Amino acid sequence: MPHFNSHSSRRYLQLLKSTFLITLMATLMLWTSCEYSAKGTNSKNSPLNVTNELYSKTTHVSISPTDTTLQQRVSPPPRYVRDATGQGTFLHYSRQLALKAHEAKVLLYNSQEKANQQVHVAVLDQYIGERDLHQCADAAIRIKADYLRSVGRTGNIEFQLTNGHQVAYSKWRQGYRILIDGNKTKWVKSVAASDSDDSYWQYLELIFMYAGTASLAAELTRTSTTEPEAGDLLLKGGYPGHAVLIIDEAVHTTTGEKLYLLAQSYMPAQEMHILKNPSDKALSPWYRLSPNGGVQTPEWGFEHNQLYKFID
Repeated sequence: MPHFNSHSSRRYLQLLKSTFLITLMATLMLWTSCEYSAKGTNSKNSPLNVTNELYSKTTHVSISPTDTTLQQRVSPPPRYVRDATGQGTFLHYSRQLALKAHEAKVLLYNSQEKANQQVHVAVLDQYIGERDLHQCADAAIRIKADYLRSVGRTGNIEFQLTNGHQVAYSKWRQGYRILIDGNKTKWVKSVAASDSDDSYWQYLELIFMYAGTASLAAELTRTSTTEPEAGDLLLKGGYPGHAVLIIDEAVHTTTGEKLYLLAQSYMPAQEMHILKNPSDKALSPWYRLSPNGGVQTPEWGFEHNQLYKFID
């Protein structure tokens, strides 16, 4: 048996004490880990947060990297649902809009990348032309027109130019074209009647060129912020101005509170994209729209009275 002096005894006792404490702590950590794992994902004590790979690990919103439509890609937060909506409604149309691949960058009309790639969670998969025309107001006009055309309501496709001239697609498809003389415009019958995709796109590019936020503000109806709807616009008319489209909505299953997804294009002309919410990262990309408060989007702030509705 080894002989210990008093100093060696104290060191030996300290070593035993440290070993005991380390073993006890390791046992407690292992027990806690196993106990948590045994609860499973259905436990009421497990976290509600779902990682949103496109934004932050604190968000409540799930974004699917493989799904290809707006409805499938972006989930509502917990306890919110998308209300069922019938065929032919704007909501049904907008929720089926195709999206580009997960983590796609926003491209400009010339195929270059938008300078600020930190504002979006998804990009709409749409042709935007090869001219610097498909900007903020134009993208909203285009979504509205595409929806009306998709449900056979081409007679409702009509937009105002900055000089006040109303340009109806029903007239355009008959072969009439706009003759521009300074600030004056008039219809002239000049081509064969057509409702082809090429002719339709030419109509849209004419609108993009001679309409904008100022003409939209003059044309549309200002609406109450107490009950915004998908298809409404957050709009500041002017030079510069900006327009953001409410493209989807979800409702709380108990309180009835609504949340909204917002979409924009910007300058230079670029692909339309679903915006992050810079003011509420846990809710992002969904927004609350308060009747008395403004709305801060990543690249523009709106006042509470800058909500407009398209006239069908």
